[in-house]
Amino acid sequence: MKKVIKYSGLKFLVLLLILLGSSEIYAQYGYGNNGYGSRGGYGYGSRQRSSIPDAQTPAEEPKPKTAEELVDGEMPRITEALALNDFEQAVLSSVLKKYVQERIEAQILKLPPEKMAEVYENITKRQDVELKAGLPIEKYEAFVALQKDGVAKTLKKNKKKKKEKRKKSKN
Repeated sequence: MKKVIKYSGLKFLVLLLILLGSSEIYAQYGYGNNGYGSRGGYGYGSRQRSSIPDAQTPAEEPKPKTAEELVDGEMPRITEALALNDFEQAVLSSVLKKYVQERIEAQILKLPPEKMAEVYENITKRQDVELKAGLPIEKYEAFVALQKDGVAKTLKKNKKKKKEKRKKSKN
């Protein structure tokens, strides 16, 4: 009977060593996380994935463009439509940047519609005075027409005029 007890005690001791040893190995090397950790099973320090999905962060609203960015973006087309030289382009660009900035500031104030219209009208009048002083009269009038018709329409008109001139010069 003593042999049976000794034998079962030995079984108990071996089982205890296996359990303690395996938990130590698991803790040290991470065997049990699909290999040795992250990156397809290689490396240490893997993170287990949570069953809770990550919260989706809302997409950031694009920042509004500054007056300088707006004017610089449109100046090449305006220059082409009006056939401006470098000096005229610099004058127009600086005046537009100044008054576009004022319009942006007026929008930020969120004034009542009738007050906003009055402010815009005042800004437009001052812009016109400055442009008349800085540009030749034909370029100023072309710019006013450009504002009225739009850049795309003005470019189309200019292309038509060039085609007509070519036809006349051929005949």
